[in-house]
Amino acid sequence: MIVLQYLLLGFLVVCAVSVSLSKNLLNSIIIYMSFSLVMSMIWICLESPDLAITEAAVGAGVTSLLFFVTLKKIHAIREEKTDEEG
Repeated sequence: MIVLQYLLLGFLVVCAVSVSLSKNLLNSIIIYMSFSLVMSMIWICLESPDLAITEAAVGAGVTSLLFFVTLKKIHAIREEKTDEEG
Protein backbone atom coordinates (compact mmCIF):
# COMPACT_ATOMS: atom_id res chain seq x y z
CA MET A 1 0.00 0.00 0.00
CA ILE A 2 2.89 2.36 0.73
CA VAL A 3 4.29 1.83 -2.78
CA LEU A 4 0.92 2.77 -4.28
CA GLN A 5 0.81 5.94 -2.20
CA TYR A 6 4.30 6.93 -3.36
CA LEU A 7 3.32 6.30 -6.98
CA LEU A 8 0.22 8.44 -6.56
CA LEU A 9 2.24 11.23 -4.92
CA GLY A 10 4.77 11.09 -7.75
CA PHE A 11 1.94 11.35 -10.26
CA LEU A 12 0.61 14.40 -8.40
CA VAL A 13 3.99 16.11 -8.76
CA VAL A 14 4.11 15.24 -12.46
CA CYS A 15 0.59 16.62 -12.96
CA ALA A 16 1.41 19.84 -11.12
CA VAL A 17 4.53 20.44 -13.21
CA SER A 18 2.69 19.52 -16.42
CA VAL A 19 -0.10 22.01 -15.75
CA SER A 20 2.46 24.72 -15.11
CA LEU A 21 4.36 24.03 -18.32
CA SER A 22 1.42 23.34 -20.65
CA LYS A 23 0.70 26.05 -23.20
CA ASN A 24 -2.67 24.63 -24.29
CA LEU A 25 -5.52 25.58 -21.94
CA LEU A 26 -7.60 22.52 -22.81
CA ASN A 27 -4.71 20.19 -21.96
CA SER A 28 -4.20 22.04 -18.69
CA ILE A 29 -7.81 21.42 -17.69
CA ILE A 30 -7.57 17.72 -18.51
CA ILE A 31 -4.37 17.42 -16.48
CA TYR A 32 -6.08 19.27 -13.62
CA MET A 33 -8.94 16.76 -13.75
CA SER A 34 -6.48 13.88 -13.49
CA PHE A 35 -4.78 15.65 -10.58
CA SER A 36 -8.11 15.84 -8.74
CA LEU A 37 -8.92 12.19 -9.43
CA VAL A 38 -5.52 11.06 -8.14
CA MET A 39 -5.96 13.26 -5.10
CA SER A 40 -9.30 11.57 -4.39
CA MET A 41 -7.56 8.17 -4.59
CA ILE A 42 -5.01 9.41 -2.05
CA TRP A 43 -7.86 10.47 0.26
CA ILE A 44 -9.27 6.95 -0.02
CA CYS A 45 -5.86 5.50 0.90
CA LEU A 46 -5.82 7.80 3.92
CA GLU A 47 -9.25 6.44 4.91
CA SER A 48 -11.17 9.67 4.36
CA PRO A 49 -13.98 8.69 2.01
CA ASP A 50 -15.93 11.90 2.62
CA LEU A 51 -13.00 14.02 1.40
CA ALA A 52 -12.46 11.65 -1.52
CA ILE A 53 -16.04 12.03 -2.71
CA THR A 54 -15.88 15.80 -2.30
CA GLU A 55 -12.59 16.03 -4.20
CA ALA A 56 -13.92 13.89 -7.04
CA ALA A 57 -17.20 15.78 -7.28
CA VAL A 58 -15.89 19.32 -6.90
CA GLY A 59 -12.32 19.07 -8.17
CA ALA A 60 -12.77 16.80 -11.15
CA GLY A 61 -16.44 17.44 -11.78
CA VAL A 62 -17.85 20.88 -11.15
CA THR A 63 -14.65 22.93 -11.38
CA SER A 64 -13.55 21.29 -14.61
CA LEU A 65 -17.00 21.77 -16.11
CA LEU A 66 -16.83 25.47 -15.23
CA PHE A 67 -13.40 25.70 -16.84
CA PHE A 68 -14.71 24.07 -20.04
CA VAL A 69 -17.67 26.45 -20.16
CA THR A 70 -15.36 29.42 -19.62
CA LEU A 71 -13.06 28.32 -22.44
CA LYS A 72 -16.06 27.95 -24.70
CA LYS A 73 -17.36 31.43 -23.77
CA ILE A 74 -14.03 33.12 -24.49
CA HIS A 75 -13.74 31.14 -27.74
CA ALA A 76 -10.58 29.33 -26.67
CA ILE A 77 -12.22 26.08 -27.82
CA ARG A 78 -13.22 26.23 -31.45
CA GLU A 79 -15.69 23.88 -33.06
CA GLU A 80 -14.44 21.99 -36.09
CA LYS A 81 -16.26 22.86 -39.28
CA THR A 82 -17.77 20.03 -41.27
CA ASP A 83 -17.63 19.80 -45.05
CA GLU A 84 -21.28 20.87 -45.28
CA GLU A 85 -20.64 24.20 -43.54
CA GLY A 86 -17.81 25.12 -45.87
